[in-house]
Amino acid sequence: MRKTLMTGFVVGLLTIIMAVPAFASNGKSADSNGRPGSEVQVTVLSTGLTYDSIVKADLPMHGRFQQLIPTEDGLTTEFGPGDRGYVGGRWWLDVNGDGEMNEGDAFFLCPLLGPGR
Repeated sequence: MRKTLMTGFVVGLLTIIMAVPAFASNGKSADSNGRPGSEVQVTVLSTGLTYDSIVKADLPMHGRFQQLIPTEDGLTTEFGPGDRGYVGGRWWLDVNGDGEMNEGDAFFLCPLLGPGR
């Protein structure tokens, strides 16, 4: 039951994340840097900083990816800009809940936009 609930939560969260570019590209600026507003925020555990982000594209499962972990407080990851393990916003979400990066998961480009806060 818990696995089913978690899978439903992850799929729902991913649906919301993937819908953000459609709403964020309305041409209006939400900050002084002139970039579109974003409802996607990612907290980097190594620094404690939170970054805005915009989902850019789905990606095939080729190359290096960093895990993005949904929590009650939002999305978290271990490494961010300037950290050795950061791979530039190439993320995977464990959609199938098996704890492994594989074909049943989601892979996408979602760069972290500085500065963190």
